[in-house]
Amino acid sequence: MPDSSVLVFTDADFQAEVLGAPLPVYVEFWATWSPASRAVAASTQKLAVTYAGKLKVGRLNVDENQDTPQTYGIRSIPTVLVFKGGKVVAQVVGANSYSAYQAAIAKLV
Repeated sequence: MPDSSVLVFTDADFQAEVLGAPLPVYVEFWATWSPASRAVAASTQKLAVTYAGKLKVGRLNVDENQDTPQTYGIRSIPTVLVFKGGKVVAQVVGANSYSAYQAAIAKLV
């Protein structure tokens, strides 16, 4: 399970924490029932540590927060969206390698 360097986003705080953030934001949409989500959690954790201070990194549980995934058309779990200035600038669907997630944020940090 991720430690405290990985933030927990919710529908209630998404506007302030993600869309209003001054830094680029990496959001992993995940679910407890998804084995692929458990695999991606390690990459999310590593990114949080590697890019601390340059990138805001967090996860949003799609079962506990259904409005935000619906807003962004999340159909597959896990899905990662990267936001900058309140806009989606990158998307990675499914379980991928750490380098795939790193590539999604490379131009932003």
